[in-house]
Amino acid sequence: MREKARSAAIFLDRDGTINEEIGYMDRLEKLRLIPGAAEAIRRINATGMKAVVVTNQSGVARGILTEAFVAETHARLAEMLRAEGASIDAFYFCPHHPTEGLGDYRRVCACRKPAPGLLLRAAAELHLDLARSYMVGDTRKDIEAGVGAGAQGILVRTGYGEEAAAELGPDEGPRKNGGTGIVRPVFIAGDLLAGVQWILGNL
Repeated sequence: MREKARSAAIFLDRDGTINEEIGYMDRLEKLRLIPGAAEAIRRINATGMKAVVVTNQSGVARGILTEAFVAETHARLAEMLRAEGASIDAFYFCPHHPTEGLGDYRRVCACRKPAPGLLLRAAAELHLDLARSYMVGDTRKDIEAGVGAGAQGILVRTGYGEEAAAELGPDEGPRKNGGTGIVRPVFIAGDLLAGVQWILGNL
């Protein structure tokens, strides 16, 4: 029996990439889509690639949020996107923090970005081809998680993206790290829509 073909995916950070970065998302009424984000996800949907959210939510470890509220936030985000004709195939989040929080939430884990665990779990559960996939986010942790999983990284300038781009310095290309160990994105985009347009133009 032939193995089912693996799908490519575009992994998406949540806060600062799809919705506005406001600190801890502790109330649903704070949830606001970044302009163009729904259109970007519609374009992903139209290609047949999977749109998968992977997000650190250490507010759970710190006692600011509950896992149930994170799930509620994701349900509301999915609803807002559906209203604009866009859909997320799956949400994955890390509730841990290595040094803060109580109980099992305070630990070094494999799922908190820049570790690639969320992407690896999604790839296993959704049957994804990481080598044909991308990770889009507004921090260097997002890029490192994507590259660590075997995908390509796209940095957006929304959220914390301007700071991340400044930290990277002049763009010498993803393979010219100058021995610094810096993991570079293959492209720096103004926002999620521009990033997705670049990806689709380079498939």
